[in-house]
Amino acid sequence: MFAVHFIENNNVLLTQLLNRVPTEGEELRIKGRKAKVASVKNIDDLNIHVQVTVEVVNKASKFVVDQSKKKKR
Repeated sequence: MFAVHFIENNNVLLTQLLNRVPTEGEELRIKGRKAKVASVKNIDDLNIHVQVTVEVVNKASKFVVDQSKKKKR
């Protein structure tokens, strides 16, 4: 088993004990977000750093309520 550290921009997103090490270009889901493996770096026999790029999610803007139709008091 390997201690795999998933890192994005020098921030550790997740650390897991895994039997299989992810390969470069592999699609992953980390904390519910899509990520792609950029590089894999072996630190020692058990520790592995995996650089990932997380897909940016564009949040839909909230719809604007038409104020002219509201009743004025």
